Amino acid sequence: MEIVRAVPRLPPRPAEGHKGTFGRVLVVAGSIGMTGAAALVGRAALRAGGGLVRVATARSALPIVASIEPCYTTLSLPEDTAGRISAKAVNAILTAAEGNDVVAVGPGLGQSTDLRTVIETLIQQEGLRLLIDGDGLNNLGKLPGWPGKRKADLVLTPHPGEMARLWSGLFREEMPQDRQQVAMQVAHLTQATVALKGAGTVVTDNRHVYVNTTGNPGMGTAGAGDVLTGVIAALMGQGLSSFEASVLGVYVHGLAGDLAAAQLGEVSLMATDLVDFLPAAFQAVTRS
Repeated sequence: MEIVRAVPRLPPRPAEGHKGTFGRVLVVAGSIGMTGAAALVGRAALRAGGGLVRVATARSALPIVASIEPCYTTLSLPEDTAGRISAKAVNAILTAAEGNDVVAVGPGLGQSTDLRTVIETLIQQEGLRLLIDGDGLNNLGKLPGWPGKRKADLVLTPHPGEMARLWSGLFREEMPQDRQQVAMQVAHLTQATVALKGAGTVVTDNRHVYVNTTGNPGMGTAGAGDVLTGVIAALMGQGLSSFEASVLGVYVHGLAGDLAAAQLGEVSLMATDLVDFLPAAFQAVTRS
């Protein structure tokens, strides 16, 4: 296992580049009462350089999601009686995925049998670059034997609670206390890139391991993980490997939090502040 300390960089943007050059990102997220999650992912993906970002969400949630940010496009999906994306949305999601470079799924979805069908279908798509976070992970963890069905190029970004639920579905043993060991075992079994969030986020693809050095306690706030999802997805869309995108993503995300905390204080930090400080964070990485 190679220990990685250097943070990857995005290549310079070509002068002839256009919005299609810098990545097409599809976000599948949100439900009634969780519209902010979908919007945060979409806004963060734009701030992280995604050229074209489309947010697909439950039909009733779409007007709110669309009103938050005019720079991403939206896609209305069939929903169940609770305002969550239904299994009837699978074909629309797969069609939309064909026109995008990466799909980020999970934040604010909720949990249901229908959503487990959506997640199960997505992980079986060969050649699909797929990031799963939030409720996407909670639904994934309830699918028996899912690693054997995986064909997508998969990135998992669990916080400790989501990792515990994933672990219980994958292993018949107590989860170790060592965060690196946990992330590496899950990456090995699932053949996914894993970013185990928290103080000192651990990123591994079962060949390399990186422990993040940026971030602060003020980032322990609702929506911070949704911002990270958007950042990593956008970096994947710009051509970085899953591991490189995850390493640069957690570093820049944490740096944005540090810059925000320096100006606003840790107590008052909100997830939208992370999005607002992403430009300064990317500029700092470029300068260094």
